Amino acid sequence: MIIEFLEAIRDFTESGGQVLLAIGVLIFVMWLLILERAMYLLIWHKKAKKSAIKTWKARDDRSSWFAEQVRQKTISQLTMRLNGSIPIIQALVALCPLLGLMGTVTGMIEVFDVMAISGSGNARSMASGVSKATIPTMAGMVGALSGVFAATWLNRMVKSERTHLEDALIIQR
Repeated sequence: MIIEFLEAIRDFTESGGQVLLAIGVLIFVMWLLILERAMYLLIWHKKAKKSAIKTWKARDDRSSWFAEQVRQKTISQLTMRLNGSIPIIQALVALCPLLGLMGTVTGMIEVFDVMAISGSGNARSMASGVSKATIPTMAGMVGALSGVFAATWLNRMVKSERTHLEDALIIQR
């Protein structure tokens, strides 16, 4: 069962060429970063937020100009931690379709090589190049779309957490 599954994956990557392997690694890394950010947001950020709110409420001075600067610093530090690897995730999302396009180009080059060697447009001989042109394109688009949805969700969560933090650390007038 497992051997058949691994053979199917190997056959799929061979039909897509080396570019498909690069796209697969890129998508794997992108999703590792997405899961890390999601875990940070859902688990570790709550502890940091509670600590910041506790420290703020323990302050005697919460109304001066200096207190406002401390508040801004705390909010900025927590927001920077929240954003973490989101710019890298967005860059990887943008890179997915570009690698798919590179797979299209390399696959079409293979098709033209077959046509030049055989001297005709035999469909059977061109099939390998066509699959190496279409499969990486599809994989790049699937990776980009899934990454766009995840990055959008992460950005929305960061904005929401920042708003909650700003509301929790209020200045007393």
